[in-house]
Amino acid sequence: MKRDAFTSKQASYLTGCTSHQLRYWDKVKLVSPSIQSSNGKPGVPKLYSFRDIVSLRVVKTLLDNGMSIQRVRRAWKYLSKNGNLISELSEIKLVSDGETIYSVEEDQVFDALKSGQLAFFETIDDIAKEVKEDVSKFELDKERFLNLLTKVEEDVINQEMQA
Repeated sequence: MKRDAFTSKQASYLTGCTSHQLRYWDKVKLVSPSIQSSNGKPGVPKLYSFRDIVSLRVVKTLLDNGMSIQRVRRAWKYLSKNGNLISELSEIKLVSDGETIYSVEEDQVFDALKSGQLAFFETIDDIAKEVKEDVSKFELDKERFLNLLTKVEEDVINQEMQA
């Protein structure tokens, strides 16, 4: 057996997936063993990579949390097509609300079920910074206005005293 390769039995143990799930997901090309596939030949062991194991566990987690296999397939297809799975798996952040699957990339959120449509995403920290800047500008404008108002009042008083 190849080093850093996991058999179907090991993959099943490490991911919590059943052997039936592994076979089905391979058959429908959701997650296939990347080191060695049996290509439907009996007696040829399927060998999974570490990356495959992580992928299997992600898929299982999404399914276990209520996502349909069709939605998981669409999201996985989008992520694969856009090179996200080629990058480091540890850098991918997936978020689901039970209806869709979002891919979080560098402070942007993409709907993986809608071909990567940019979704609304704003961190509270960024909003707080914007509000703080706006409040600072407001306070500065308020101070300028009050100073101007005081100067106008002084000018009016001085003019009344001279008259």
